[in-house]
Amino acid sequence: MNESELDRYSRQLLLPNFDVAGQLKLASSHILVIGLGGLGNIAATYLATSGVGILTLADGDQLESSNLPRQVLYDESQIGLNKAVAAAEQLVTRNPRIRIYPMPHKLEAEALHRAVESADVVLDCTDNFAARQSINRACLTYKKPLVSAAAIRWEGQLVSFLYHQQASPCYECLYPELSDQQLSCNESGIIAPVVGMLGVFQALEAIKLASGCGEVKHATLRLFDGFEGRWRDMRLTQDPECVACLR
Repeated sequence: MNESELDRYSRQLLLPNFDVAGQLKLASSHILVIGLGGLGNIAATYLATSGVGILTLADGDQLESSNLPRQVLYDESQIGLNKAVAAAEQLVTRNPRIRIYPMPHKLEAEALHRAVESADVVLDCTDNFAARQSINRACLTYKKPLVSAAAIRWEGQLVSFLYHQQASPCYECLYPELSDQQLSCNESGIIAPVVGMLGVFQALEAIKLASGCGEVKHATLRLFDGFEGRWRDMRLTQDPECVACLR
């Protein structure tokens, strides 16, 4: 670590349970962020500025004006651009020292599996149930830690799955069936700070996983009520009939 990096990350290096060792491990890590909307734009920003070594950003959608209230990484000049490309443009100005690879298309099939296999930690920031199922199954296949979040209306949820553990519940144990309409902010609305808050927590979980510093709650569903400002935790167990786990 050179003098410039020591100065840049000095506040993180002051943490006794992080220190130089945690920063170096973070700098050697590769984090995959799938979905650069309300969750992903915030998570990716903190990962980039904290000094993650490689950040891969995947999204096939274009930026729209209605995205800007909660997708604060972007500006009006980027409307119409692919979100992964727009995010990479912004993040490289925040931290030119890290490697950022935009993937301006929907990740699926072999491309999804290659991306997950090469990553150390995967963040599911999508709002599509079919995509969430595919990401979960790819992470299960390659035993990659998965940090998943969702937010709608005034509510949010966060859960991390550490798939290297034996008999681990997975995302489909939690949601074997779910309609995309139930996940859609287009239909139900969203208050911007709630989705931003969940994105921050995803980044925090990913940093702890990538650096090896701090405990990540495995298979604990954290439910946030933004209207009341309350958290509630639910411990998950494996569904013995889960289609994904039985593959």
